[in-house]
Amino acid sequence: MTDRAGAPVVVGVDGSASALAAVRMAAREAAARHRPLRVVNAFLWPLLGTPLGPVAVALPDEEVRQEAGKLVAEAVDEAHKVDAELEVTGAVVDGGPVAVLLRESRDAALIVLGHRGLGGFAELLVGSAAVHLSARADCPVLVVRDEPRADGPVVVGVDGSALSDEAVGFAFAEAAQRGTELVAVRAWLYPAAVGAREAYGDIMPLVYDPEKLRADEERGLAEALAGWAERYPEVPVRRKLVAANPARALVEESTDAQLTVVGAHGRGSLGALLLGSVSHAVLHHCRSPLAIVRHHKGRAAA
Repeated sequence: MTDRAGAPVVVGVDGSASALAAVRMAAREAAARHRPLRVVNAFLWPLLGTPLGPVAVALPDEEVRQEAGKLVAEAVDEAHKVDAELEVTGAVVDGGPVAVLLRESRDAALIVLGHRGLGGFAELLVGSAAVHLSARADCPVLVVRDEPRADGPVVVGVDGSALSDEAVGFAFAEAAQRGTELVAVRAWLYPAAVGAREAYGDIMPLVYDPEKLRADEERGLAEALAGWAERYPEVPVRRKLVAANPARALVEESTDAQLTVVGAHGRGSLGALLLGSVSHAVLHHCRSPLAIVRHHKGRAAA
């Protein structure tokens, strides 16, 4: 995990059941890291001139703000149910959900949010908003789906890129913290002429050595894990090499995982402000909580 001494774990809340599940997981993450927890509600209503919620009623700004404050207070209480000794603070912050959390990420160790919401953070996983947050946040982003499993491995996608290395480091730290094994997944597709089948039907395959290709992938996976395995010798590691679509392989592995970890964008990314196609697909279909890790030059993993 990113080393920011004293930095809090930040969780976004909107009063939904999904957000409260995120609060509980954020509290556990903060307690395990001996970090404070900061609960944030994005107060968008004054900026839009319309009230939050499904019913359009004219409420004074202060009354709506008080309701937002109640949501934060409820979330703080929920966090203390997880750990009564945990240092928890709450805030109602003016702004849209993505903008608020991006600002919070500058001084956070981890951003946590629920997969679905009712109001303030509901659009985070609909359309492009989640892509913007995961691709631009200045710390890892953890997306929680309902109540996470208490057992199962930590799963991480490995492609050999610099960003993948940070994701692997984050995953090893999580597995060590949780006392579970790490499943490192490296998936690839055999070489093929792009678009050839669609354009021309069946054609002769490209000439390659399947055994050599697999051996190269195995070596790449072993090299990507070696340094981190030495740093975390207590973590059992299971290497999984799969000749399949990378996103599909990770989603399948996530079924029995207590956490899945991916890089925000690896090989083939279109730029630092975009979420890679694999990460994007896993974000929307992952069956476990998902941590998305961006590469930050000069920042050390903890």
